[in-house]
Amino acid sequence: MTTWTARPETAEDVPAVRDILLEAFPTAAEAGIVDALRADPGAWLDGLSMIAATPDGAPVGYALLTRCHVDGRPALALAPCAVLPSAQRTGAGSAAIRAALDAARAMGENLVLVLGHAAYYPRFGFVPASRLGIRAPFDVPDEAMMALALDDARPVPTGTIQYPPAFGV
Repeated sequence: MTTWTARPETAEDVPAVRDILLEAFPTAAEAGIVDALRADPGAWLDGLSMIAATPDGAPVGYALLTRCHVDGRPALALAPCAVLPSAQRTGAGSAAIRAALDAARAMGENLVLVLGHAAYYPRFGFVPASRLGIRAPFDVPDEAMMALALDDARPVPTGTIQYPPAFGV
């Protein structure tokens, strides 16, 4: 089993991240979203774009946290997450996600939101966002819109999620 090294993205990683996104998704939409998020100082947070790399340093997995809001109060959106097809189901994606969540916690962030597979994200502690009084700004199955409070001692905002413009919603 491969041991993945997770670390923040560097400028040198940008082409590799784009390649991961282009290979992992059927269209270039996610790569375009990441490019737009990088260019948005209101959304991009240094240190929250994470790479999972092989022991020799080659990036194979990616997870991104960017600023969003819940009724005007700060939160983070986890998206996109991607892994090269050759490294899928090996723990690379989980390594990148855990590193991103740990970095967010260390930065004092408290709420992370993700729209994703209901069978995958609970392993990181995500629960349906509706349990916390949070809803998406569009129709989505309740079990797919999930939230994670990084510090149970702190309150989380309730209301509707506002995504950065790059997401197009």
